[in-house]
Amino acid sequence: MNITRDEYKKGLVALISTLLMWGFLPIYWQMLVPISSWVIIIYRILTVFLYSLVVARTKYTFGEIFGPLKDRKTLVTFFFSGLVITANWSIFIYAVNANHVVQTATGYYIEPLVICLIGNIVFKEKFTKYNLTAIIIAAVAVVILLIHFGEMPTIALLLAFTFGLYSAIKKSVSQPPILSMVYETMFLAPLALVAILYLEGTGQGALAVGDMGKYCLMLLCGLLTLIPLTLFAYAAQRVPMFHLGMGEFVAPTITLILGITVLGESIDMTETICFLIIWFGLAIFTVGEYKTYKKEYTAGE
Repeated sequence: MNITRDEYKKGLVALISTLLMWGFLPIYWQMLVPISSWVIIIYRILTVFLYSLVVARTKYTFGEIFGPLKDRKTLVTFFFSGLVITANWSIFIYAVNANHVVQTATGYYIEPLVICLIGNIVFKEKFTKYNLTAIIIAAVAVVILLIHFGEMPTIALLLAFTFGLYSAIKKSVSQPPILSMVYETMFLAPLALVAILYLEGTGQGALAVGDMGKYCLMLLCGLLTLIPLTLFAYAAQRVPMFHLGMGEFVAPTITLILGITVLGESIDMTETICFLIIWFGLAIFTVGEYKTYKKEYTAGE
């Protein structure tokens, strides 16, 4: 990966910031209850598009913003990535507001395995002994969790695979992050607007809840989505896929802790042991990445 040390550091800071924000977001989504999850999702699609378009317009002309979409490959790529990330958003919001926060954390523990494998298969990023050991340890813990559930954890698996696929797409595009956000939401935004007008006009939307505080808070959902996704896109172009994958243990761990301590969900001993196993694997990974960083980025100092 041909990046400078400074670019690597900036990408790492962006990634860490993203993970912290994602980790604490369940609190925000819970604050919007009793607004329907599906209404929140529709508003999220529209507001992300509007916020990203406004920000993009401060830097580019409309011709510069929409010019790249004249290329058919670019158009199709962003249409597909928009569908994938929208699916991920929808599953996550539904799960959080249906009190499945611990399962969302499980999904995001599985996700790094998906991302690391994509990095190896698609982007030819080589495994080191540390990376491979960490992945095997984490995979064992995940298998135990799957067996322990006694049923297919659909929410967890869908979250893992949709965001793993999205990460791979983001790795392969060269557009500035803010333009990517415009492209990924512009196709569904008109449909979202029509749906909002219909729902609010028939008394089935967010305004029907009768709480303007919650409604105003919900209008920020686009901004709270845009900031971490833009930072993630920035990081994806500057750090290896292994960083994107294994580093994302941070967000689900925060979410897991929030689910247990703040949102009142339960966790048994088997799940606790599995999460500790995963963190042991992460510690091994961290040692390997530190040695790699010291060798590749501090040489010559």
